[in-house]
Amino acid sequence: MRSLNARVTLGAALVLAVFLVLSAIALERAFRDSARNARQERLLAQIYLLMAAAEVNAQGDLTLASGPSEPRLEQPGSGLYAAISDGTGNVVWRSRSTLSVEAPHGAPLPAGAQRFEEVDSGPGFLVESFGVSWATAAGSFPFTFSVAEDRRPYAEQLAVYRRSLWTWLGAMALVLLAAQWGILRWGLSPLRRVADELTRLERGEQERIAGRYPAEVQRLTDNLNTLLTHERSLQKRYRDALADLAHSLKTPLALVRGALRDAGRTDAAARTLDEQIDRMDRIVAYQLQRASTSGRTRLATPQPLRPAVERMLAALAKVYGDKRIATEVAVDAALRFRGDEGDLTELLGNLLDNAFKWGRTQVRVSARAAGGRLTLCVEDDGPGIAPEQAQRVLERGVRADQSVPGQGIGLAVVRDIVDAYDGELRIERCGLGGACITLVLPAAG
Repeated sequence: MRSLNARVTLGAALVLAVFLVLSAIALERAFRDSARNARQERLLAQIYLLMAAAEVNAQGDLTLASGPSEPRLEQPGSGLYAAISDGTGNVVWRSRSTLSVEAPHGAPLPAGAQRFEEVDSGPGFLVESFGVSWATAAGSFPFTFSVAEDRRPYAEQLAVYRRSLWTWLGAMALVLLAAQWGILRWGLSPLRRVADELTRLERGEQERIAGRYPAEVQRLTDNLNTLLTHERSLQKRYRDALADLAHSLKTPLALVRGALRDAGRTDAAARTLDEQIDRMDRIVAYQLQRASTSGRTRLATPQPLRPAVERMLAALAKVYGDKRIATEVAVDAALRFRGDEGDLTELLGNLLDNAFKWGRTQVRVSARAAGGRLTLCVEDDGPGIAPEQAQRVLERGVRADQSVPGQGIGLAVVRDIVDAYDGELRIERCGLGGACITLVLPAAG
């Protein structure tokens, strides 16, 4: 799970769910114990009332002089039942409420012993039993008083409480989740604003993170701004240094070449020197361009593609005016290249220069974007590039035709720039009859 908000929300929801379940179990158990104890005390009170009404003669015969004081014991099937058994377990008295119900009675208990139990027979009963030793002039006689109550009202009471408990806990959970979501959304809003600013940086709508954020996030944004400023200044220094280096090397090379020509020497040594000077000139140009390539960066300002293509075509139309090349541009105005403007200019310059150089009458430029990638195609109606030469012409200093002027580094430079952007370069034959060079590069969303 890659979303911080989703992680925190899920973690808090799991903790809340566990807490609510454990709370519900604890509350339900506490209520069940409380209800059970209340019923036990009520049944014990009924036993005391029976004991108060009971009389035992000298022979040990037990009777209830005034009858039970609880009306329910006189109503058959009322849900409350009573029985008295002697020391051997024989029932010596039953309440009238047991006429239609086989109510359980407790086993004999010693004097002073008390027992409360749940019996599952029939509809289920709660049974309270109490053992006594009844003293008379003739001696003591053991009896066990038992009162049983239908368990269904107790079970219904628990079910009602359980439904009410889970309903309210569920409602509380929803309220807490909503409150938690709101707190998380408010707490993580600075991160979302940083993400929005980074998106605008990628689109070229701003050059730095400008918002004010909490202390924990402000340090991150300040460091990002420092990194951006440092990267841009470092890139500028690199380019300025490389331009100075190129100027420093090209001027002496030009002077050496001019001196050789002025000397009018035609011997083998002079030709060798001239060839080596040309080679050094190509190496300087190639390494200069290779080192100045910016490469792929997520925070690069997106460059409009169509205006750059049109500017390059207009310049080359003047350079190759005698060829009267017809140009066709199929590039949407919304397409943008995510990268350095100098890299884009170098790519278009080398590709279109080759197309104008080798094309006979027509050059076509097309582009499309899909899946965050920009596909750029440059086609011409020239002789094309043979498949066996497609990889070779990408090497530095290699030209498909030595009769055509050039240094042989154009496509090598293109290849290096494409590699720097993790792109792809393909050389094929196009519908115009000549070469079709296709570049796949990062596009701005």
